[in-house]
Amino acid sequence: MNFAEGPHSVEVAARKGSAFAEVGAQVVDEDAAVDVGDRGRGALQPVRSHYCEHRFDLMAALRLYNTLSRQKEELRPLRDGVIRIYSCGPTVYRFVHIGNLRTFMLPDLLRRTLEYLGYRTEQVMNITDVGHLTDDTFDRGEDKMLVAARLESKSPEEIAAYYTQAFMEDAALVNIRPADHNPRATQYIAQMIELIEKLIGGGHAYEVGGTVYYDIGSFAAYGRLSRNTTDKLLAGSRGEVDPRKRHPGDFTLWKAAGEHRVQVWPSPWGPGFPGWHIECSAMSMSLLGTTFDIHTGGADNVFPHHEAELAQSEGVTGHRVVNLWLHGGLLMLAGARMAKSAGNFFRVTELVDQGFDPLAFRYLALQAKYRTKLNFSIEGLAGADRALAQLRQRVAEWSSGADGASDDQEVEGFEARFQAALADDLDLPAAMALVSEVIHSSLPAGGKAELLRRWDRVLGLDLERVAPNVELPAGAPALLEAREKARAARDFETSDRLRDELAAIGVAVTDTAEGQRWKAAPHK
Repeated sequence: MNFAEGPHSVEVAARKGSAFAEVGAQVVDEDAAVDVGDRGRGALQPVRSHYCEHRFDLMAALRLYNTLSRQKEELRPLRDGVIRIYSCGPTVYRFVHIGNLRTFMLPDLLRRTLEYLGYRTEQVMNITDVGHLTDDTFDRGEDKMLVAARLESKSPEEIAAYYTQAFMEDAALVNIRPADHNPRATQYIAQMIELIEKLIGGGHAYEVGGTVYYDIGSFAAYGRLSRNTTDKLLAGSRGEVDPRKRHPGDFTLWKAAGEHRVQVWPSPWGPGFPGWHIECSAMSMSLLGTTFDIHTGGADNVFPHHEAELAQSEGVTGHRVVNLWLHGGLLMLAGARMAKSAGNFFRVTELVDQGFDPLAFRYLALQAKYRTKLNFSIEGLAGADRALAQLRQRVAEWSSGADGASDDQEVEGFEARFQAALADDLDLPAAMALVSEVIHSSLPAGGKAELLRRWDRVLGLDLERVAPNVELPAGAPALLEAREKARAARDFETSDRLRDELAAIGVAVTDTAEGQRWKAAPHK
């Protein structure tokens, strides 16, 4: 994949005087440019303030970075003022990790921004429950769903149901709102077969031995999304390639079923199952139509998945299907991509078990632009956790305090700048910097609280929520202090004994890289 031409790393420094000074992110800039033309425009509606009578009109048109053109383009609704979004969702063979959740935050932040600015939205996020192979780059390996089913001695349907529910619960923990539609791939087999038949009829696909391949040589624009070429694909091919392919880069649309395989469907080419890429073409166009506004995914989806999807959809329709392609940067852990296959990941529930607010991860993610890589660390998360708690406490205090006269011009200025940040390719770090400015501004307490609560419709940090009043049981502070000293002296026997004593009185202790963290039941 050639997603970013010449990436370079920069450190996002904490702004002077910011309430977020403990939070930083390692990012990668991924800009390049190619013009892709003009499309029709829809109108924006103003946002009303509940704090004053003024109307806040959007100061600039919403511009989003299109992976296809490598430049920011003005968002222009394709039809009836509704922004239609298709988001690649999870393959439900394991739990999602926080790197996956960062990717899924992109369409959530996009929808929140669009609705804040007055648009209506419709979002589809699919559930992949068949056809995603263990080596998806080179179109081979085992189906991930069947591997999981075998390892857990369950049916693929049981695996899909369990991990889909777990995904929904984990997404809710970080305030990712549910999509309007969550289609499962196995529900759209008939539509996939219909698309494949059309691709064969149009000369874009061919069948050999019950397997159908997409002929990338038939689609002149293949590679324009990822900046790959057929020559690059030929040079990058490795291992065993089906000799029946016309080009090593040809990818599977329908795969003939092997002996004893479960999840098999009848087709004009014999029993088999769909390829991963055709699934999204079928689901997106079935639910959103043959043209829609935005397609989102992670940077790792650009090739091969979205490149193949583009070729399939346009091969069938003969026209451009997706207006804007948005891709989120990867989450890194110790310099390596966080991935289920590599085993270097955290579930959000693990962070909760360590005593962190799950929205501290969302807060951390907001510090980096969505297209950049973000290096995750427990230390950075701890800083975000503290900053979020402090911010909520301030909002609570300002909401209950005496109010003063508001400077409407100052409020309008903040609102205009917030909307301008959102309109500039969802510049959430700039929006978070404005949160800090509001905190230190001369606005009266009530004005600060109202403004931040309104902005939280986009940020999704539950700023109206205040931490429960937690009191440590009698004797717990002394035990915690003694245990900290035992750990420092590497007296692990004493440390373990004290942890057991704390657990017995209702205090759970977790050891982290920056020291012990404790969690007790809220005081009632």
